[in-house]
Amino acid sequence: MLQAMEKKVSAEGEKEKQLYEKFMCYCKNSGGTLGMSIASAETKVPQVSSDISEGQAKLAQLKEDLKRHQVDRSSAKSAMGEATAVREKEAADFAKEKDEYTANIDAMKSAISSIEKGMSGTFLQTTTAKKLQSLIMDKPDLLTDFDRETVVSFLSGSQGSDYVPGSGEITGILKEMESTMSKSLAESEAQEADSVKSYNELMAAKSKEVGALTKSIESKTVRVGELAVEIVQMKADLSDTQEALMEDQKFMRDMDKNCAEKTASHEENMKVRGQELVALADTIKILNDDDALELFKKTLPAAGSSSFVQLEVKTQEQRQQALRKIRLAQVNEAGAAFRKPGHGRPGLDFIAMALMGKKVDFSKVMGMIDKMVSQLAVEQADDDNKKEYCNLQFDMTDDKKKGLEHSINDLESSIATEEEAIATLKDEIKALEQGVVALDKSVQEATEQRKEENEEFTELMASDSAAKSLLNFAKNRLNKFYNPKLYKKGAAMAEVNVHSQDAPGPAPATAGAFKKKTEESNGVIGMIDLLVADLDKEMTEAQTTEKNSQAEYENLMNDSAEKRAMDNKALSDKYSAKAATEESFQANKEEKSATTKELMAVHEYISSLHAECDWLVKYFDVRKEARAGEMESLKSAKAVISGADFSLLQTKGNNFLGRL
Repeated sequence: MLQAMEKKVSAEGEKEKQLYEKFMCYCKNSGGTLGMSIASAETKVPQVSSDISEGQAKLAQLKEDLKRHQVDRSSAKSAMGEATAVREKEAADFAKEKDEYTANIDAMKSAISSIEKGMSGTFLQTTTAKKLQSLIMDKPDLLTDFDRETVVSFLSGSQGSDYVPGSGEITGILKEMESTMSKSLAESEAQEADSVKSYNELMAAKSKEVGALTKSIESKTVRVGELAVEIVQMKADLSDTQEALMEDQKFMRDMDKNCAEKTASHEENMKVRGQELVALADTIKILNDDDALELFKKTLPAAGSSSFVQLEVKTQEQRQQALRKIRLAQVNEAGAAFRKPGHGRPGLDFIAMALMGKKVDFSKVMGMIDKMVSQLAVEQADDDNKKEYCNLQFDMTDDKKKGLEHSINDLESSIATEEEAIATLKDEIKALEQGVVALDKSVQEATEQRKEENEEFTELMASDSAAKSLLNFAKNRLNKFYNPKLYKKGAAMAEVNVHSQDAPGPAPATAGAFKKKTEESNGVIGMIDLLVADLDKEMTEAQTTEKNSQAEYENLMNDSAEKRAMDNKALSDKYSAKAATEESFQANKEEKSATTKELMAVHEYISSLHAECDWLVKYFDVRKEARAGEMESLKSAKAVISGADFSLLQTKGNNFLGRL
């Protein structure tokens, strides 16, 4: 029996040595790999922290740049709008000035041509002469006082029809006026060309500036979204790295401690086992001595031997029963698919080894069992806490994910609505601009038409007045001869130059034989009266038509001005609405991009959360049940051991056991 024990102890020592060598190999290899992982994480953490700080600084700078670019672009657009308004006003003033210069120059050319052709009398009766007279009176700086009085006197017809040298002088003055005005018109045209050139250069520069700023805004907006996501990802990476570092460091400390404890335990076991083998060898040697065998035969009674055997058998059975409980727990432990690799329970092996030893310290085994049960309770509490944490994190991240998805849907809806609104506003702005152009064209055409009608009316009134005066003059001349009582002395043509120096004088009366044709003259006078009445009627109708046309024109101008003001206001409102919508559209696109990136980061976090928690949640109930089974087996083993210890205490009075 002692020899069997010696063989068993040697075999156990060899087996323990092999297990220890494997364990130390694990410590060495895992320690090296884990050390490299820890060193890498310790290097990575400050680097990632620095990258996050740098990224946040870049993000703040990008946002500041975006704000500045947007302000600069708005300023450039405002400058373009102000320059356009000034240019339009200058163009309108130039057009008005050019029309005035052109009309005045044409009037002077017409006057010069008429005077040079000897048609000054006819010219003086035209509206052009009156217009020329008004021009000279309205612009005193064009002529000296003497020249102005000369021209005005000529145009009013007060110099007399035989003033030939005066006509040549007038022609010279008018030509000088024409030259001055032509020169002023050329200067205005040159100034307008310079203004147009400056405006075009300004608009080209500002358009280029707006384009560059818009491109910068677009590119930096994209970069802001990308950088924000990178920062989120770097923060997540930093958190994961820090957590992994803490876990690795904790595992390293635990592994170093366990490896050191295992080494000390192994050395102690080897020492005790060596002592045990020496004791067994010495005992075998002593008991195998012939004198010892003879002595045992004489001194060992049968009853004592029987009691010893019975006690040994009972204790052995209880120890084997406790070992079976531990083996059951080991079987459950080994076959548990719910346990992660590398998370076995070496404590069960230690308890089993303690029960398998020949020299069993039941109090130590019971302490190991108590420690194991406490460890299982702590592990269960850890699982409970971890499950609660996982459920809470899943709920929080799921709520956040749903919130971000809802925000993205709302932003997509807003973006689609704003795109449609921008397109509609563009169409409305185009229609309004076309309407303003068409209105301006209509106003210009109506103004030209009104001008032509007024000129025709003025010429008609002048012609009809001249004709009427001529007819009345002729009628009065007939009355002087045929109806002296109706003759009006002093009546003359005040408004018409009839070139009296060329007209023949009245027919002289013959003596006696001549007879007045009174009846025929009455018919002629009646015809003149009819013609005068027709002229009066035509002039009255023309005046009424002119008055109505002028009123309609003024109403049209007022309505057009009101409509143009309304259209300009509507255009301004549409531009403002379009700018606001585009700004909101851009902001929503940026927000959608950032929200999408954030959602991606949340999905990544959820994935990491699943990797961390899914296994625990899936096997929580199984682990809890298996752990309860382990605890029950350990408690049963403890109960068995407690029974064996009690039986041992009841047999301490045995004389043979005491002697042994």
